[in-house]
Amino acid sequence: MGRAGEVRRRDATERGTGQDGRELDLQQYFPYRLARLAEQVSLAVAEVYSERFTLTRQEWRVLAILGARAEIATKEIGPLTTLDKMQVSRAVQGLQARGIASRKHHPDDRRELIVSLTPAGRALYRKIVPYALARETELLSVLTAEEVKVLDRVMHKLSAALS
Repeated sequence: MGRAGEVRRRDATERGTGQDGRELDLQQYFPYRLARLAEQVSLAVAEVYSERFTLTRQEWRVLAILGARAEIATKEIGPLTTLDKMQVSRAVQGLQARGIASRKHHPDDRRELIVSLTPAGRALYRKIVPYALARETELLSVLTAEEVKVLDRVMHKLSAALS
């Protein structure tokens, strides 16, 4: 970029505008709108697991991951749930304290913990899933079938671009 481009960028930065002269309107800013929508959806779904089953958001995410498999290493849970290591640890501890999950050391690496649902945890998972799927259906019911497909494609495309 030449000197003129640098000057335009510096001028735009000082004015708080983009290089094209646009100002940032937070209510129209895509990352903010997406974050707000994600929070609204998360809160709507939280009504299912929080009020009926007294689970935290983190516990629900871990329960949902565990429900789809026999067992999993704790280090694998974070990337699948967008939870950090400490949040995973607290959620697993909370589930374990309630008899929903159990932990054991990995047979080849004693530092690694393997988590699985207990029979009570499996029963809870089977009880929650129909409510969660019904909430998803309710949330998506404002869209046409084609809009749902487009939304799915757009979400995959943006996710791939950010990976």
